Amino acid sequence: MPGNPKILPIDPAHPDAGAIRRAAEIVRAGGVVVYPTSLLYGLGADATRAAAVKRIFAIKRRMPEKPVSVLINRKEDLPGLVTGIPDAARSIMDRLWPGKVTLVFHASATLPGNLTANTGKIGIRLPLHPAARMLLETLAIPVTATSANISGDPGGWRIEEMPEAIIRAVDLVLDAGPLPGGIGSTVVDVTVDPPAILRQGAVSAADVRAACRAGSLRGSKS
Repeated sequence: MPGNPKILPIDPAHPDAGAIRRAAEIVRAGGVVVYPTSLLYGLGADATRAAAVKRIFAIKRRMPEKPVSVLINRKEDLPGLVTGIPDAARSIMDRLWPGKVTLVFHASATLPGNLTANTGKIGIRLPLHPAARMLLETLAIPVTATSANISGDPGGWRIEEMPEAIIRAVDLVLDAGPLPGGIGSTVVDVTVDPPAILRQGAVSAADVRAACRAGSLRGSKS
């Protein structure tokens, strides 16, 4: 792996713009990149292209009935991806985004069926990591947000320990050094009322419930 031309070291706090542009060009062309998020490395592809999403499933050896979540550049990008934004979702976004919370919405019919595993739902997150933010800003399209691992294995937090099969299969790796690791984002289904926590992750259930309550209180005073 040392000296691999696919691997571009980047400063995690101030990513090189040229490296980010190169990654964005690959994604626009239907390729797949490894990029850092706040906890783990992710596999990034154009989430609007079924063929690109298919590559993600093949690289991870992921079962087709398991949907893939996405990252977006800003909250204003949501309307083109979802059928509606409930008040509870707005409250959570106002208080906990950008950050380690993935919200599950009813998906727009324009999204690829393999992205959502034909569930009609899509998980969406606004990232914290500077490199992920810069990549999303450069692309202005949603990017897949699944972890850069073989399905069933722990998520990757160091490029040096990433399976060689992953490195060989992708087109570029943005190496921001060791990441904190952990269990990933908290996943909250906002298609139901009250929202349901599908996976407890980096943000506590108490913080999610507090965000929902705060939104309800604000609404009752308006």
